[in-house]
Amino acid sequence: MMFDNEEAIAKSRMLPPLPERMRPSSLDDYVGQRHLVGKGCILRNMIDNDNLSSFILWGPPGTGKTTLANIVAKSLKREFHTLSAVSAGVKDVREVIERAKSNSLFSTGLAPILFIDEIHRFSKSQQDALLGAVEDGTFILIGATTENPSFEVITPLLSRCQVFVLKSLEAEDLKILVHRALEKDEILKNRKIKVNEYEALLRYSGGDARKLLNILEIVTGASASKKEIVIDNKLVTECLQENMAVYDKSGEMHYDIISAFIKSIRGSDPNAAVYYLARMLDGGEDPLFIARRLCISAAEDIGLANPNALLLANSCFQIVHTIGMPEARIPLSEVTIYLATSPKSNSAYRAINDALALSKQTQTCSVPLHLRNAPTKLMDELGYGDGYRYAHDYPGHFVDLEFMPDDLKGHVIWEPDDNRKEQELRARMEIMWPKYYKK
Repeated sequence: MMFDNEEAIAKSRMLPPLPERMRPSSLDDYVGQRHLVGKGCILRNMIDNDNLSSFILWGPPGTGKTTLANIVAKSLKREFHTLSAVSAGVKDVREVIERAKSNSLFSTGLAPILFIDEIHRFSKSQQDALLGAVEDGTFILIGATTENPSFEVITPLLSRCQVFVLKSLEAEDLKILVHRALEKDEILKNRKIKVNEYEALLRYSGGDARKLLNILEIVTGASASKKEIVIDNKLVTECLQENMAVYDKSGEMHYDIISAFIKSIRGSDPNAAVYYLARMLDGGEDPLFIARRLCISAAEDIGLANPNALLLANSCFQIVHTIGMPEARIPLSEVTIYLATSPKSNSAYRAINDALALSKQTQTCSVPLHLRNAPTKLMDELGYGDGYRYAHDYPGHFVDLEFMPDDLKGHVIWEPDDNRKEQELRARMEIMWPKYYKK
């Protein structure tokens, strides 16, 4: 029996948001991450064999990190404790450790699970407080992070955890989630809803399941007075434009804003770049996250056109780490403007990508004998190192010697861009390597 629309609206306002209503409780209902939870895969085996060890889930928002942690705990019937790195302090860590020691181990004999969301935001002292309990098995640690744990988790703790990488959901996964919500959600299943076009739903979600379901709830909520809802690209776009504050109330546009920030720097627009910087800071973004992206931008988008950019960005990262907010906003602004107004080049970025592609195709190419070391007598007798000439013994500290493998002689990987700095480098290469860099 179909709900009256007003009744449906009233009921939906009393319930949790759609992503929470649709959160799966078993691996059978879990969508995506087949490389981890598929039959015979590592996390599935951990659960099936009840052989759980501490691990960190690293992936973009909305890929199912929190859901997966809950499923693991429920499947193995373990006591489940949660901490948010945003709000918890060392005291909270110690309290949950004491609860774990006094309750779970003695009542069930099984170590409970401690789930820490956004573990990359835990300070060193907070992570140090966890270390002993992880080492002695007081609890199994499951961390979730959107940041590379090798940068944010202390080495002793990281060495005791496996790292599982979660991927953004694919189009088919997202469509499954939409159909499941329309068929099984206690509100949506009682309404007449048809999806004619998926493009806008998928594009705005960006592979984020939580964002997708939020969008679906916004669209169906905005059309609540209609007896039949036909979802197409036009409807989705219109609803999101009218409800942008709702759409972004939980930082769901995190990756959209950082993307606009980086592209504004790349596009040499200091005004837009500082605006998006302010949006991120005003929204509570981790300033170290921003500083890391500035380092990446300096290397990828400015590179050899202004090598000082990378030095300044790295200095900014260190300063932000030292002084914190709110003062960190000033060096962040300074470096953002500096990068945006710098000349641009991606020649180093292109060169390493081309070199990696070439490397994959030429793994069997031998290093020339004259470039090899000869640490043993046999290697010396075989001619290792013969013909090598020490560049510093020659005028200008340069010697015309072949360094590429024989099969790759003459292969040019780095092509300088047309900025002043790289044209100076090109002129130098034309003198030193006229056979590769022709005037």
